[in-house]
Amino acid sequence: MNWLEVSLTVNGELAESVADVFARFAPNGVMTEQGVKFLDDEDEGTATGPITVRAYLEINDQLEETRQKLEESLFYLGMITPVPTPTYKQIADQNWMEAWKQHYKPILIGQRLLILPAWLESPEPKRIPIKIDPGMAFGTGTHPTTQLCLELMEVHFDQSQLVTRNSYHVIDVGCGSGILSIAALKLGASKVLGVDIDIESVKNSRENADTNGVGEELILGQGSVTEVLSGAFEFKSAPLVVANILAPIIIRLFDAGLADLVEPNGEIILSGILDHQAESVIAAGNTKGLNLNDKRQMGDWVALKMSRDV
Repeated sequence: MNWLEVSLTVNGELAESVADVFARFAPNGVMTEQGVKFLDDEDEGTATGPITVRAYLEINDQLEETRQKLEESLFYLGMITPVPTPTYKQIADQNWMEAWKQHYKPILIGQRLLILPAWLESPEPKRIPIKIDPGMAFGTGTHPTTQLCLELMEVHFDQSQLVTRNSYHVIDVGCGSGILSIAALKLGASKVLGVDIDIESVKNSRENADTNGVGEELILGQGSVTEVLSGAFEFKSAPLVVANILAPIIIRLFDAGLADLVEPNGEIILSGILDHQAESVIAAGNTKGLNLNDKRQMGDWVALKMSRDV
């Protein structure tokens, strides 16, 4: 089946009226797109600028009649307020789910890890697979911040010689999709605590954990540094803490006690940091008794490994 896309770019006041017109002739719904302006690194974004309204008409024997009626409706709307001429484009139908999956390929990380889309078989059986559904929460493994974290985690576990240990805990602050928590367990941790302020992220982490065969060894809960330190979970500190968030939030979490989650002689891996923000994060960590051990960069993004030396 083929579709005819009809679109109009208008101001915010007119967009709702155009969408109402389109909806009369497009039973599958109407889509709107608008630009987003960000005030700073933490801003969630504010919609700004003109709005593009799109609808899809089924190409069939009634198409010309439908198109004519749609344009008549736009003409009458134009008698009230000026309406631009609509743009048409033919769209071939396809299996959107399968097409979407084509974009995601296995990603090699470090020497031992492999991020694997959940529906694929591993092409590298000697590597440790972390199966992730890219349709889920932030942290699919495709972003440099996640990859840098995983690289530093692999180094940490290689240096820790965990084979001789019966108990090794990790805390993942802002667990997102659970990718770092799952990786920590597969690299050798005996138990991981993953927390996130977003309950949907907590649910997605559990779903990804199930996909990877991870069970009760991954403790998940809604919360952040304050909740962990208050004793709301099984443990309050760990030899390894990871936080792949954003630099301003990391700095704020240091004031909330982020460094206190790190056991003596333990390490913390921090990511979600732009290159120009790295020094501020390092300075904030230094004031809390942390020393920089490693810094890695991919494009504009930086990850840091700091330690609590005693």
